[in-house]
Amino acid sequence: MVQIGNISEIQSVKEHMEKMEKKGVIAEWELPYEEILTRLTAAIFFLTPASKSKLDEIWEELSIHNGLNYRLNEDKDLSRLEWRVEFNKGYEL
Repeated sequence: MVQIGNISEIQSVKEHMEKMEKKGVIAEWELPYEEILTRLTAAIFFLTPASKSKLDEIWEELSIHNGLNYRLNEDKDLSRLEWRVEFNKGYEL
């Protein structure tokens, strides 16, 4: 049975984000509504790179997780951070 808010795939991405933040690649990241998530494909991460020159490194690092999809966070509804990152390429509800 899936434990809401404690999904191993999500934990793996979070650990990866934390490592990149400690390395100075990512300035800040967040995962809103984590406590209600039941799968990685429903998770929406947000991040701000330490600098624009780090974007290629970030995307390359995160591509180890299946379904990487990212775009500028233009609407800022869920987060004020610059980029919206999901792992659901080709996924439909």
